[in-house]
Amino acid sequence: MEHVPGSFGTSASFALRFGQTIFSAASLIFMCFDFDFYDFTTFCYLAMVMAIVTPWSILLALTDTYSVLVKLLPQELRVLSIVFAGDFVLSFLSLGGACAVASATELLASADGKICDGSLCIQYQVSAALAFLCWFLLLASALFNFWSLPSLYY
Repeated sequence: MEHVPGSFGTSASFALRFGQTIFSAASLIFMCFDFDFYDFTTFCYLAMVMAIVTPWSILLALTDTYSVLVKLLPQELRVLSIVFAGDFVLSFLSLGGACAVASATELLASADGKICDGSLCIQYQVSAALAFLCWFLLLASALFNFWSLPSLYY
């Protein structure tokens, strides 16, 4: 198997997973500071996606840690395919949630501040920005794993 930096089971993958965990958990925390986010579907959607991404990233970070410590890379096509598919799907779900929250927050903020006061809109904007960062790291993980996938066929 070709050793691709950033693919599943490497220390670079652990760094990507750690960043995903931090950004997704922070996005979820900023979104849940206010209980009014349940009134809007887009905010609930982002909270749900980040609630799925956080344990996914923690689980794979633990697996990466084990692989780095034991110095044994997972070399099964099925495992790497599942990790790639999960990263790919979750990356686009988080992108959709981040875009939806960013646009909804901008729409609510432009309504003369009647619906969304200053600090609440800032919390939602920070949550969307953190979700964008999480999306970037998820997509990077998916692409690194996709890059190493063909080497398992030989």
